[in-house]
Amino acid sequence: MILVTGATGEYGTHAIHSLIEKDVVPSNISALVRSEEKAHALKEKGVNIKIGDYNDYNSLVEAFKGVDKLLFVSGSEIGTREAQHKNVINAAKEAGVDFIAYTSFIRNVDAKDSAIGFLQDTHQKTEQWIKDSGIDYTILQNGLYLDILPMFLGENVIKDGILLPAEDGKSNSVLRAELAEAAAHVLTTSGHKNQTYPLVNNEAVTYQEIANQLSSIKGETVNYTSPKPDTYQTILKENNVPDEYIGMLTSFSVAQAKGELQLENNTLEQFLGRKPKTVKQYLTEVYS
Repeated sequence: MILVTGATGEYGTHAIHSLIEKDVVPSNISALVRSEEKAHALKEKGVNIKIGDYNDYNSLVEAFKGVDKLLFVSGSEIGTREAQHKNVINAAKEAGVDFIAYTSFIRNVDAKDSAIGFLQDTHQKTEQWIKDSGIDYTILQNGLYLDILPMFLGENVIKDGILLPAEDGKSNSVLRAELAEAAAHVLTTSGHKNQTYPLVNNEAVTYQEIANQLSSIKGETVNYTSPKPDTYQTILKENNVPDEYIGMLTSFSVAQAKGELQLENNTLEQFLGRKPKTVKQYLTEVYS
């Protein structure tokens, strides 16, 4: 039995779809959800629905009983994620889970030195907790999701241009669906025990290159400006952008400027059996 956590989220939904595409019988897949109401589509596919919450240890132990392989999708609640991740790992151990595939994030500097340390710290700790648990594992160090690029670019990117303090830093962003497909590959093939895989796009691009590609797609000039981080934050505040978004956009941009989002690795292509979708292909689909 394979259990996917965060099963009604976009990554979890893609992972379950990919498992079924790889001929895993739906009755051999379980989906961990907090509310059965949101799992109607999965239930219709024949997937087992398990009710559980990362904050509720006992619900996790119960949900994990009889599970051989666990696709552990990292939590999205930054403030409570550390405690939640401990619950998942400890519950998996108590329930006798044999294998954990964990969705981490690419890392080429230590968390303490990272511009996105708030994200990397928990990932780094969780990877170690999984290794210390004695459960066999695969760490999936995913690149930044390509499909959140429009959020960084802004709603009026064609008219207003790109404004981010990312300098000339590059990112190997990749589609969430392709990362989920790679996870399904790991869960359905052998040779991945106790391995760590960076999963990134084949190409790394700058925001200037993205601006150039958008200009070509739209037939009009799209500019890219990279202000200092404090200037950027002031501009966003003057435009009434919520503080949460200001912090997130600034941190990831600075991380890109520092080279933290760039990593050369072709493991994802090997797992997919094809080249990942390029940024240009994605932009063409979204902005044509």
